Amino acid sequence: MNKRPGYSPEVRERAVRLVLTSEPDHRSRWATIQSVATKIGCIPETLRSWINKMEVDTGLKSGVTTDQAQKMKELERENRELKRANEILKKAAAF
Repeated sequence: MNKRPGYSPEVRERAVRLVLTSEPDHRSRWATIQSVATKIGCIPETLRSWINKMEVDTGLKSGVTTDQAQKMKELERENRELKRANEILKKAAAF
């Protein structure tokens, strides 16, 4: 499957800022998102998710922040590695 390369953080930030500043000019947030998404060449749902993530990260909405999600991912990876090492040690001790 061909995956399109991601957008840079600068483009994401600029697009979100553009939605937030031009929102009064449109009848709804979704209309604003659709307008900006066509200008930057992304899917409106992608832009909506960027806005939601920004709102969570800045505390405007409740949810798991990007930093918390990254930390959790790292801890889960470390936990898997430790469990794997533990199993190897158990097998070695039984041998």
